[in-house]
Amino acid sequence: MFTEQDIQQIKNHGLTVEKVNAQIERIKSGMSYSNLVDAATIGNGVLRKNDEQQQSSIDFFESKRSELSMVKFVPASGAATRMFKFLFQFLNEFKPNEESFESYQEQEKNKDISTFIKGLENFPYYEIVKKKMEQTNPNVDSLPLGEQYILFVQTMLHANRLNYSFFPKGLLPFHKYENHVSTAFQEHLLEATMYVTSGNVTSLHFTISDAHKTMFQDELNLIKDKLEKENNTQFDVSFSCQSKSTDTIAITSKDELYRTEDNELLFRPSGHGALIENLNALDFDLIFIKNIDNIVVLEQNIEISNYKKMLAGILLQIQKQAFKYLNNLDDNEISEDEVNNIELFVINRINVEIEDAYQNFTLKEKRAYLHNKLNRPIRVCGMVKNEGEPGGGPFWVKDENGVISLQIVEFAQIDIENQSQRNIVDNATHFNPTDLVCAVKDYKGNKFDLTKYIDTNAAFITIKSQNGTDIKALERPGLWNGSMAHWNSIFVEIPLLTFNPVKIVNDLLKPAHQV
Repeated sequence: MFTEQDIQQIKNHGLTVEKVNAQIERIKSGMSYSNLVDAATIGNGVLRKNDEQQQSSIDFFESKRSELSMVKFVPASGAATRMFKFLFQFLNEFKPNEESFESYQEQEKNKDISTFIKGLENFPYYEIVKKKMEQTNPNVDSLPLGEQYILFVQTMLHANRLNYSFFPKGLLPFHKYENHVSTAFQEHLLEATMYVTSGNVTSLHFTISDAHKTMFQDELNLIKDKLEKENNTQFDVSFSCQSKSTDTIAITSKDELYRTEDNELLFRPSGHGALIENLNALDFDLIFIKNIDNIVVLEQNIEISNYKKMLAGILLQIQKQAFKYLNNLDDNEISEDEVNNIELFVINRINVEIEDAYQNFTLKEKRAYLHNKLNRPIRVCGMVKNEGEPGGGPFWVKDENGVISLQIVEFAQIDIENQSQRNIVDNATHFNPTDLVCAVKDYKGNKFDLTKYIDTNAAFITIKSQNGTDIKALERPGLWNGSMAHWNSIFVEIPLLTFNPVKIVNDLLKPAHQV
């Protein structure tokens, strides 16, 4: 199947022929849908804590904070191009010689550009773009309104001007304060001081693309000293890129190898699930995970950060009990009553469904079974009420072995044509805002190998277009979906105010991003 040139290309990518053949077979076999059993709701897989319980968890976290090594893990790869999709559309479609700007923006399909123009002066980069625009065209104010807007957008996006469409989302101007404009990257550093700092050190790790590495390092060098003095902390900031060895091969819709114009195989990045390798390389007691674009202005951060502390406190409380029980299970003299107590903890606190055969196990077999269920990475995931936002959600899922567990499931993993599955989705009450706290060490202090807890069947098959040809590509199980499928998962309700992503540029006009 492969030529000598192909085999060398595969090796250069850090892959093997066997792995690539396995990828091809996986793509050919098609998408494996999740088998939903029920939606996770309050009292059925999602915890709701009252004010007193929330404060208790926050206090527990604060009492342990100085003893812990902690890091904030921020997936920040890729360019912000998709944020500006409707602006590129505006540049391509609007013809000032053929229609007025007023008539163009009044069309229903152009409501995003109408919102953009109405809020123009409230964008954090407004003054920056305006200044740049006036440098290239001093007579801009004398142009017709429509042409002024074209020039403004061109100044924002074009490569020979500000080139924001190439920028990573983390380095775009996000928030405008009285004396400065802040990027999402800078805001994440500041937010981290509220719950990640331990022993006057604040650790963060950003996954970035290789193309943006210098940009991130330059920004860090620019702001680090000032932020350290203002916040009385040292920032330990590290970066990593998605490994080429996690890329996957693409094939045509006819299940043939796709070849480029140079007759080379096509390998593509395999989605954020590949970042489990980056996460696995970190050695900390607690890892907080939050997306780069879900960050608010500083004045709102204190309240939101308290929910991070609450999630961490819940994790530490559960971990403390789990570690105690794991040590007890190592004791050959453990009583049957104690094993029964551990069984109840595993069912009620760790959300593990015990298989029917367990009741017929010997005491020794029960100990081994419970030990295996308890001794895993733990994640506590914030869940917000579903108010129509896109994205994955918490569900009870049955795997191919009949084991039922709590999972975060993406919409693309659900066979929505199946009426029983659709009914479960329709009854879902919460969705995943990607707000996690993770513990990746065992009860003896050893770090888990996170690659051993992946459900490889939870991969995505996507259809893309490459130079006019439809190709099929494989995406690894999502980072908080299949890549964490065999972790112990606790889902906790947090308020919607904690979820403020910037998917399109107009989201920067929302109150969470305005000072």
